[in-house]
Amino acid sequence: MSFFGNLDPEAYDRTYSDRQILRRMARYFGPHRRDLLVIVVGLTLTGALEVVFPLSISRGVNALAENPSQSFFIGLLALVLVTGVISWAVNYLRRRLTARIIGNVVYAMRRDAFNATMAHDLSFYDEYRSGRIVSRITSDTQEFAQVATLVVDTVSQMTVVVILVGVLFSIEWRMTLGLLAATPVVMFMANGFRRLARRVTRQGNRVMADVNAAVQESVAGIAVAKNFRQEAAIFAQFTGVNAQSYTINVRRGFVISNVFPVLNVVAGFTMSALTYAGGLAAGSGAISPGAWYLFLLSVDRFFFPFINLASFMSQIQAGLSATERVFALIDAEPVVKQTADEPVPALRGEIEFDHLSFRYSQQETVLADFGLCIGPGETVALVGHTGAGKSSIAKLIARFYEFQSGRLLIDGKDIRTFDLRGYRRQLGIVSQVPFLFSGTVADNIRYARPEATDAEIEALACQVGHGDWLATLPEGLATDVGERGGRLSMGQRQLVALMRVLVQRPAIFILDEATASVDPFTEEQIQEALDLILGRSTAIIIAHRLSTVRNADRIIVLRQGQIIEEGSHDALLAQGGHYAELYNTYFRHQSLEAIAEYGQYRAAAVSAN
Repeated sequence: MSFFGNLDPEAYDRTYSDRQILRRMARYFGPHRRDLLVIVVGLTLTGALEVVFPLSISRGVNALAENPSQSFFIGLLALVLVTGVISWAVNYLRRRLTARIIGNVVYAMRRDAFNATMAHDLSFYDEYRSGRIVSRITSDTQEFAQVATLVVDTVSQMTVVVILVGVLFSIEWRMTLGLLAATPVVMFMANGFRRLARRVTRQGNRVMADVNAAVQESVAGIAVAKNFRQEAAIFAQFTGVNAQSYTINVRRGFVISNVFPVLNVVAGFTMSALTYAGGLAAGSGAISPGAWYLFLLSVDRFFFPFINLASFMSQIQAGLSATERVFALIDAEPVVKQTADEPVPALRGEIEFDHLSFRYSQQETVLADFGLCIGPGETVALVGHTGAGKSSIAKLIARFYEFQSGRLLIDGKDIRTFDLRGYRRQLGIVSQVPFLFSGTVADNIRYARPEATDAEIEALACQVGHGDWLATLPEGLATDVGERGGRLSMGQRQLVALMRVLVQRPAIFILDEATASVDPFTEEQIQEALDLILGRSTAIIIAHRLSTVRNADRIIVLRQGQIIEEGSHDALLAQGGHYAELYNTYFRHQSLEAIAEYGQYRAAAVSAN
């Protein structure tokens, strides 16, 4: 491992200059101009009040040297008290407004980042780990919020410096020039740390994203890990990622920890020089003791913001790096691109693949010069070995992936011209493993149509097995499904997923039938729900059940992205080709003939014994 670790950026990452990042951030702060103006006024007033304190002390020292007066000191104490109270009140208002503005900005950044994430096609999620994406939306935006607060505080301190320099010039310009002479040295050294801090903090953000990804993946797959007794293995994997995070963050701390001591040395030399020179000047009467004390008091206040700025450079660069990562996520170019954004009328469901070619990568061609026509209301079953292209056809119809050449026409129009949101509203998709969101059964069924009432949902549910499947749920439609539907059986999840599509009434239905075995009663209910959907939609089914294959209007047999056979179940069996081979391998055992043969075999075996 190199000094800064070996963490590769994502392919969509890009490098922004500080100016680009600040300009981009300014757009988020733009809607809050009025509050920002109040904050600027507050910063200026706070800076002025901060200068009152050393000036008051300076005047007090001079008065003590000339003619001490009790009333003068009482007035001086009253002035310090009043300025302190006013400064506290202004600071309270400023910090409250700052917290609200930064909260609004972080809210807007997270909204834009999440919106961009939702807009990406599935190929984006195939390539990039979801834990890293989550880290950008949550951790990186939060780090920006912390740094933004830090920057406002630093600006407040810099305001004090500007006002203080003006006052010091009016008192003793030669010592003020001496104080300012050390500033370029401090700024030069601080700038030297800036690039190094940006580099190490970027590595820290990346390794934190890896930690988040490892935790998310482990928690999501904990059931599988426990099933195969691999808890120790995933713990070891996490320990490796955690150790990498520890190493990189320790190295980052080593780099950053040198900032404050180095700059303090410069400030110390300046303090010593001004103390010596000012002491000589005060002793000779060139300046008053109060002015000398004011300069000594001011040196600390003068250098504090610069040292703070440099020592906080790691956090500031971490914030810029985090913001850079958020902007990279927002700016990532989608692979699926529409050529137009036309409104989508009610679809008839006609689908045509016209000399279409598709590949996931340069080395992985799935469909080459592919052609297929599906009529409105037709049910087509896709069968073939793994890798034949069945799922790819379904994903292209759903517009989850971009094809490289040819056309995909829906009702005679290029799918790339549609408004995607409007088009997908007329799609009903049930994946191989149905995904349910936390909530009730009713919430999941109405997911595509939030306006659907419980009465409407119950009426549709009763069309499947007279609603008997609802009786198996503890609280009917109000049953909590748990995370990912974990409180329901696989068959119940499939029924909920199908009901979700049934409520939607889609023009095109895509089903990747689950291979999980269910009891015959549940399978019959699933088939009833399927029949209700198939009766009103164009359907593309990646079939695993014999009943679905037999009921399809047309069976498409695929091999290596090409259609090698098509027709009805009986016609394809009669051909004795690839479908007949698939039938005998995968489907025949589900047929009534096979079940009858198995029953006769069992009866003969019992008789023999």
